[in-house]
Amino acid sequence: MLASVRIETMQGTPVARVNGEIDASNARLLGQRLTDSVPNTAMGLVVDLTETSYLDSSGIQLLFELADRLRRRQQELHVVVPPESFVSDVLQAVNLSGAAKTDTSVLAALEALASSG
Repeated sequence: MLASVRIETMQGTPVARVNGEIDASNARLLGQRLTDSVPNTAMGLVVDLTETSYLDSSGIQLLFELADRLRRRQQELHVVVPPESFVSDVLQAVNLSGAAKTDTSVLAALEALASSG
């Protein structure tokens, strides 16, 4: 199932919950939607990949580019991934933590963003 995304605002921060698969067929559109969801007033963006079942190189590139765009705007990207998951293994292998923060829950990500401001 291709990814669907639901974006909500929690504690003044956009939280994007991605459900399904991220691949070359949907990564560009998903990336644009995530970028557009972040107002200049937000501390950053939380992308919740808890319900993401698959992530290929296009999805990985999306996350690195999103982290770079946000960093240039003095905002942070926090990615939520379950520790014992395929997506977590992939993100560890490509060292996403060098570009974005990773958290195990949306609440932890929101708390980290609040404390960095």
